[in-house]
This record gives sequence, structure tokens and C-alpha cells, in this order.
Amino acid sequence: MDEREGTDVAPRLTDADVQSVSTTTQHVYRVEIEATAARIWTAITDPEWTVRYGYRGAVQMEHRVGGEYTVHKPEGLRIQGDEGPLPAPEVLITGVVTVYDPPRRLSVLMRFLVDSEASAEPATHVRYEVDQLSATRCSLTIVHDVEGAPRLAAVVSGELRDRGAGGGHPFLLRELKRLLESQDDVR
Repeated sequence: MDEREGTDVAPRLTDADVQSVSTTTQHVYRVEIEATAARIWTAITDPEWTVRYGYRGAVQMEHRVGGEYTVHKPEGLRIQGDEGPLPAPEVLITGVVTVYDPPRRLSVLMRFLVDSEASAEPATHVRYEVDQLSATRCSLTIVHDVEGAPRLAAVVSGELRDRGAGGGHPFLLRELKRLLESQDDVR
């Protein structure tokens, strides 16, 4: 039971529950979720869902190859600067859809614009793969090629969590799994 609200919630996951494989330029994160591919697809592509988990940024995208992809900051997000918290830019991520194959594959060439250091790095490729394991269970894999983007690599791995940058893709996957496996996903 969640003591704050007195409702059942999905069990808490740790970083060890999210499988991770990293190479110099590619980070791979995978989690199994008790949900259909269609529900997971909606959760990663619909702004009404993306504001409910992870960093809570609203994803806006054109649902086609070549379409624009943008992640807007959630209200109140601040970035930890050298001299304290700073307001985050209105647009955190901008990019273009390179693969659009619902409900299985989404790939985006993206730029991370959260601060000047990250904005100076080259665009990186992030891919979402949804694989149906059973009628009600899927695997969601995030593959992020971070070649030439060491700052972004540190953020998506969760390496900068203690400096206020959050838990990266492992955090995002844990939050998504929690939402989809709890009663919070009913709307």
C-alpha cells in the first residue's frame, strides 16, 4: 500500500531491475512491462502520457518519418548550474523522427538542449523497441547512440544523478513501468 494515498501501487524497482549494456558510444536499457505494445506505444508518443512519468516533459511529434520531435519542459523544472538552480529552457529536446513503425519501433535523431554544454554536442540517435512477449507483457528497449556526446551520455546513464540531472533512461523506464502496471494509468 502507498502510505500517502492508501492505494495499491506497483513494487518499487531498483537500478538492478533495469537491464543495462553500455559500449563506448551506445547505451542499451531494457525492462519488461505488464502491458500491451499498443499501451506502451501510446505512453511513449502521446504528450498526455509523457507528462505522467519520468521527467514529465510533454512530447510533441509528427507521427511520420521526417516528422518533428520536441520535448517541452515540465512546469517548474530547474537545471542545476555551477552557481545554483537555473530555469530550464522551454524546449529540452528537438529532433526528427527517423523510424516510425507503431507500435513496435520509434527512432529519433535528437539534440539535447538543456544547457550550453549539452547543446554544443552533436545530435544523437535514440531508438525505442517494443517487443510483445505474451498477450499482456512486453519488453521495452531504449538504445541510445551517444557518440561524440559525453555530457548526454553521462545524463542518460544516470551518472549525474547526484548533481541534479536525474536518473537517465533507467529512471525513465522504472517510472513508465510503475505507471503502466499501477492503477494510475486509467484515464
